[in-house]
Amino acid sequence: MNKLYLLLGSNMGNSKKQLLAAQKQISKKIGPIVRQSKLYQTAAWGFTNQPDFLNQIIVVESTFLPQDCITKILSIELEMGRIRTKKNAPRIIDIDILYFNKEIINTKKLVVPHPAIQNRRFVLTPLNEISPAFIHPVLAKTNHELLLICKDTLNVKKI
Repeated sequence: MNKLYLLLGSNMGNSKKQLLAAQKQISKKIGPIVRQSKLYQTAAWGFTNQPDFLNQIIVVESTFLPQDCITKILSIELEMGRIRTKKNAPRIIDIDILYFNKEIINTKKLVVPHPAIQNRRFVLTPLNEISPAFIHPVLAKTNHELLLICKDTLNVKKI
């Protein structure tokens, strides 16, 4: 059984509702959610002139391979109405694979671990909540250690 750590994010429409809808689709198409963080509110990262995001980490167990999972994730985003315009633009739903087991994957379609985990407090805070001792397979530091040295200063507020 594969274990995926997914970051869910939304800042358009009813974000709580969007995150719940994404969870339902992920459970149905990829596998059961075995753990989840609280919801966190964060100012937008990158392109900052937009509404705050709600973010959450979920852990999913799946029998699918990484490439199948990313294909299913992109399909869920599309079905939920995500339209990709420019990088870091507002979005109805964003689903990122942060970790896939302890694998290191670097293809045109998928990079795991997600290359920006260590730079984003809104990712590390919920990761630290549910899996502080998980060791980043490339950086060889725990989620907790990465959070302690993260230079991102955006406020991450638990809802």
